Amino acid sequence: MVASPGAADAVRRARAMPSLRVGLHIVLVEATPALPPERIPDLVARDGHFRTDMARLGLEIALRPSVRRQIAAEITAQFEAFAATGLPLDHVNAHKHFHLHPAIGAALIAIGQRFGARAIRVPTEPVGVVRAIEPTSAGLSSSLLAQWTRILRAQARRAGMMAPDAVFGLSWSGAMTRERVKGLLTRLPSGVIEIYTHPATANAFAGHAPGYRYTDELAALTDPDAIAAVRGSGHRLGGFGDGVRWDASPV
Repeated sequence: MVASPGAADAVRRARAMPSLRVGLHIVLVEATPALPPERIPDLVARDGHFRTDMARLGLEIALRPSVRRQIAAEITAQFEAFAATGLPLDHVNAHKHFHLHPAIGAALIAIGQRFGARAIRVPTEPVGVVRAIEPTSAGLSSSLLAQWTRILRAQARRAGMMAPDAVFGLSWSGAMTRERVKGLLTRLPSGVIEIYTHPATANAFAGHAPGYRYTDELAALTDPDAIAAVRGSGHRLGGFGDGVRWDASPV
């Protein structure tokens, strides 16, 4: 989130860990834009921050070319800000998975490729794995997102961009506890897998999401049993941009 108050600190930490794979989290809702508000009037509220009404904004993006131009300008500005850090770009995704919107996905891919983006998150979570860990978990059925993930995966494939085969973190966003993380690590399907979390050293801070268990997620990632589980999983750690790229052929 290159326009967030913590961006400079995050960049400093990333530079100190050259093996860390860093991605760009494109933000178009519920945060601070990279561009001045007057450049993107249809994307911001009166306070100059991004709007929070994703459904209405999504409809406007679909129907109004002027809004799509503002989206493209803001996405470009965020890629420019990331490029200015000098950090290698491993992958890209969007806050609240807003790049599932076909117009946003198309813009993000087209603009991202100009800045060297090679991989993009397609948020497809195998519900069977989630329920194997917690049978009572509702999970986010892939059928609910199938239409949008299918479009995004096709867009990525046509562009020759890498996407993970599965993404875990949707059903338990903000609550990736030790038990859940270890359960995932012992049941990982084959392929390129992304597990995303929101670790922090405190649960309350400026911009925190109410109810998120940030410290529990940090504990899960540093748990010795979880570390042992990932080492014994047969998977190689790295950025999902390391995966084999598709041929840029139509689907």
